[in-house]
Amino acid sequence: MQRYANLSGRAGVVAYAIGPDSIEIRFRHGGTYRYTHAKPGRVQVEAMKRLARAGRGLTTYISQSVRDAYESRRE
Repeated sequence: MQRYANLSGRAGVVAYAIGPDSIEIRFRHGGTYRYTHAKPGRVQVEAMKRLARAGRGLTTYISQSVRDAYESRRE
């Protein structure tokens, strides 16, 4: 996983890993979540990839647009 830049200094995201059709995101308060083109969808996953690379806005995007629409979760 790659460390999230957290340019705002307030992000709940600490790391991410990008795949061809998915993104895995590790949160500060626990858990790694997998989002795919199947769930929540291609548009959302590609937006999360862009935000992850930019280091800003990913936590807000997830809380406002994706919420609990993840494919899987692990500790």
